[in-house]
Amino acid sequence: MSPANNPPPGGPPPATSPTVEPPRDTDAVARYPYLDSPQPLAFAHRGGAAHGIENTLDTFSRAISLGFRYLETDVHATADGVAVVFHDTTLHRLTGHPAAVADLTWKDLSTLRVAGAAVIPRLDDVLTAWPDIRFNIDVKANQAIHPTVDVINTTGSHDRVLIASFSGRRLTTLRRLLGPRVPTALTPGEVARLRLVSLLGRTTLGYPPGAAAAQVPPHRYGIPVIDRRFIDYAHRFGIPVHVWTINDPTHMHQLLDLGVDGIMTDRPEVLRDVYTARGIWP
Repeated sequence: MSPANNPPPGGPPPATSPTVEPPRDTDAVARYPYLDSPQPLAFAHRGGAAHGIENTLDTFSRAISLGFRYLETDVHATADGVAVVFHDTTLHRLTGHPAAVADLTWKDLSTLRVAGAAVIPRLDDVLTAWPDIRFNIDVKANQAIHPTVDVINTTGSHDRVLIASFSGRRLTTLRRLLGPRVPTALTPGEVARLRLVSLLGRTTLGYPPGAAAAQVPPHRYGIPVIDRRFIDYAHRFGIPVHVWTINDPTHMHQLLDLGVDGIMTDRPEVLRDVYTARGIWP
């Protein structure tokens, strides 16, 4: 069976699901240079985590060589306030060291190696290494808020980053410090409100300045998040929908058939091949 004939995640859309075009004057894609590339966007999640070495300069370079122009990554901060590109709170899984990132100074952290080989990158080094690449940055800890803001300001990266966080409070703080010029993902609470509005059929929904994309998994706590109704309502309010983390090509096709605006994957080659087959690889 072809991907287009498979039932979409979450089941078929309700018959009353609206089909609407996003209003151009309020569309986040029109407001933010970060989002002005041809849609749907293709994100290499942690640069391509399926290869086992994630969030390193070599991993990012590999994704870029495949043609990716959007990289998803994560930020923590060291004990002396250096923003570093790393996903986990502790260093054990990737370096074997038992400490937390926040417990070590940059001098100490810089001596460790991911999988025995790769240096843990600083955020400023990553942003300056590829000035034409756009980064989706998940700020993983409160301690990383101000170091991340400082790097964005000092590198002038406001138009080529999108900030995300699983903490609504943390994301609210980042919005306040960075201002409305820098796009952010919706907070978990804002995503829940959008889902509720789509189910109830409401026609009004307001978001604070900077809220630019609904970045969501297909399911949350076993409950479907993504269906055509959710996507149509997000578009109605000018909010693009990016889905993580999708590694199966059939699932990628299903989501693209539903009209998502971006996919994040651990398997960059697979997503590139799906986009290429559909004639949408940038």
